[in-house]
Amino acid sequence: MKTLKLFMELTKIKITFAVMLTTIVGYALAANDLNSGMFWPVLGLFILAMGSAILNQYQEFALDAQMERTKHRPIPSGQISPFNALLLSVSMIVGGSAMLYLSSGFDAMWLGLLALLWYNAFYTPLKRKTPFAVIPGSVIGSLPPLVGWVAGGGDLMDMRAIVMAFFFFIWQVPHFWLLMIKYGEQYEAAGFPSLQRFYSEQHIRWVTFVWTASTAISALMLPAFKVVQSQITAIGIAIISTWLIFSFLKLLKFDQHIIFKPMKYFMKINVFVLVIIILLTVDNLWGIQYVM
Repeated sequence: MKTLKLFMELTKIKITFAVMLTTIVGYALAANDLNSGMFWPVLGLFILAMGSAILNQYQEFALDAQMERTKHRPIPSGQISPFNALLLSVSMIVGGSAMLYLSSGFDAMWLGLLALLWYNAFYTPLKRKTPFAVIPGSVIGSLPPLVGWVAGGGDLMDMRAIVMAFFFFIWQVPHFWLLMIKYGEQYEAAGFPSLQRFYSEQHIRWVTFVWTASTAISALMLPAFKVVQSQITAIGIAIISTWLIFSFLKLLKFDQHIIFKPMKYFMKINVFVLVIIILLTVDNLWGIQYVM
């Protein structure tokens, strides 16, 4: 049990499981079906994502040791040695990549490896230099659904794939933005620049609302560009997007006597995306076509 818990912490299972879900979304939308053909590419991307997460912890274990939120992670806490973590990471990256190639071909594999390179070679060092690294870093979130799209027989040049990828890119900006606001002091203590260094609380609230509203608009683009086919899905997206915008409107009413609780909004945007993921995954099951 202890070993399983260690493995789940090392592979950042909450994040990598979400990556797996978005891969399923891409496959379901391209294939217009949920079938056994998605098993190996989804598993391959999941394993690759876990290898990437371990590599990230290997890269940052010295900095993680300086933050209260991360000092108990497996490597800085001494539960696993850096070498063994690196060995496990490389094994999973190679295994996941091979699985993607054998099950779905070269395009799926290089998209998976591009996500790894963007995360570990670009975003990880960049976030030590600027808190705005979260914006280009969010490109990572758009790649797993594209892996699923290709595995499901979709064309990367299809406008629907681009709109889908754009949604999964843009929602991550306010998601990580809110997380950085919550742990700003800890980031600063560990040597990471925080948003509070550049913005006042009022500006942070405004910018958070703009990114969130943009996320809702990008969701509404999914039925507009026929990424989804069901009228029920389209209505569901419209309802949850409207809820998201209205639930974040309070950010525009700045009152210095009211404490800004970023995790409250962090949970709301996560709920929003989870609902969108469910709607997209089951879109082909409703049987009621969406007509523009």
